[in-house]
Amino acid sequence: MKDYKEITDLVIKELGFDFSASFEEPKNLVNGDISTNLAMKNARIVKTSPQELARRVVERMNEHDLSLYNILDVTIAGPGFINYKLSNKHFHDLLKRVLDKAEGYGRNEIGKGKTVNVEYVSANPTGPLHMGHGRNAAMGDSIANLYEWNGYSVTKEYYFNNAGNQMNNLGKSIYSRYAQLVHDPDFPFPEDGYHGSYIKDIANEIIENHGNSFVDSFKSLDDLSVEDLERFREIGEKWNFKGIKKTLTSLGIEQDVFYNEDSLYKEGKIEAVIDTLRQKELAYDKDDAVWLRLSEMGQDQDRVIVKKTGEPTYRLPDIAYHIEKFERGFDIIVDVFGSDHIATIPDVMSAVSNLGYDTDKIIVVIHQFVTLTQEGQQVKMSKRSGQSYTLDEIIQEVGPEVTRFFLLMRSGGTHLEFDIALAKEQSDKNPVFYLQYAHARICSIFTQLKEKGLHLDTTDVNSIKFSCLEHPSEINLIREIAKFEYVVESSASKAEPHIVADYLRDVAGKFHSFYHDCRIIGQEEELAIARLSLAEATRTVLKNGLAILGISAPEKM
Repeated sequence: MKDYKEITDLVIKELGFDFSASFEEPKNLVNGDISTNLAMKNARIVKTSPQELARRVVERMNEHDLSLYNILDVTIAGPGFINYKLSNKHFHDLLKRVLDKAEGYGRNEIGKGKTVNVEYVSANPTGPLHMGHGRNAAMGDSIANLYEWNGYSVTKEYYFNNAGNQMNNLGKSIYSRYAQLVHDPDFPFPEDGYHGSYIKDIANEIIENHGNSFVDSFKSLDDLSVEDLERFREIGEKWNFKGIKKTLTSLGIEQDVFYNEDSLYKEGKIEAVIDTLRQKELAYDKDDAVWLRLSEMGQDQDRVIVKKTGEPTYRLPDIAYHIEKFERGFDIIVDVFGSDHIATIPDVMSAVSNLGYDTDKIIVVIHQFVTLTQEGQQVKMSKRSGQSYTLDEIIQEVGPEVTRFFLLMRSGGTHLEFDIALAKEQSDKNPVFYLQYAHARICSIFTQLKEKGLHLDTTDVNSIKFSCLEHPSEINLIREIAKFEYVVESSASKAEPHIVADYLRDVAGKFHSFYHDCRIIGQEEELAIARLSLAEATRTVLKNGLAILGISAPEKM
């Protein structure tokens, strides 16, 4: 369809300029329906003032029949903004486009032929997921969905480590609880052990399966054999991973790859990185440790990557893991991290870059922590367990979809307050209820028509008389749903799914205004069909937007 973009590009060429215009909706629609800052952006290039450039563009534009481009008027405002007042037909054409694309509306092929790896959650199997993991999971999965909606081939990946001191402490913790239950209630517990009640649950499961004979004899933690420690570690790992995957499944999350950090050592990839760093003189030995020469890579100071004990610091396997992802050929690599990774990210990126890899392909998404509140007060302990809330407990208390949406409501870069009381509320105050109710309300319109024996055909788009739609609430709703494609692109490019959540609330708000102001049932048939088609387009946007966020769109509530 011909629109303001086409006439603007045409006029720019007619004036002999070699630049393009970008557009946005003005904050105050009184000034127009769409605006461009091309005059301010390019005045210096053409050696004139922004207002003079704007005047020349508008003057030439008015030499054309603007009605052909669904433009009523073009004006200049402030320092040189060019504002367009659009005809209702422009919005009718937008609605027709939404209906033409039907369930595919919002999808595009920007990323066709390109691959993306999104790594998220990545909790070691030492215990149940907490709320920070939940925020990571909800964000990572929705970012992956956004890339898929933009045409990319996406691999959803979970990175974990089932080796090292954390896993040894898990094994010792389970061993101690088992010993306390079947041998000696006062058996010592490891100083760095895991105190969660789940450790006792694992020990009780061992008792159910093996009784008190899982070990030949009970030795002190210091004398525990390598074989026995490995047995308890393996049981703990399997038990925890089973719980983690169950939690993620309840949130609608299924990942494609579970990558074990330990494989980097077994396959020699850690040693290969160290060797390459040495060859490039980016690593050196000092005080019986191996240091990364970060001070020559633009960072403040050098850092240890292998301790005196021979144990690597977090930076080394992270460097090797990113190289491994590059070697798998991904065009884009997305890391979703908690704020506790902030200190190490620049070091890892510097090393990867200096090893010859294009770190511009890496997108790092950092999210801040989550605080649970109830009635304005911070909540730290679960009434059920008497300990810090696990993600499972929140899911059980407020439901998986509400949990997921609440974890997506704010930009990852901001601290998130999760209001438990609000999450449990079944009213318009609860944003999930508000959105799902809007979708269900639209479905109820079609149900009512069916019950009355009426069939209003919205499938033949070309036969619908869109010119019937003139009410401000109708035009405002069309204006909003027409933004969906841009929102999907923008949210993916910024890796910020909360943009979709915010947008859907605007759509629902404008739909409720439309529903209040513009009756469908009982109206003259042409008007009823036009309004019903607008409701159908809105239903599509709500359903598709919720799908990106991993939330269902119920037909009844």
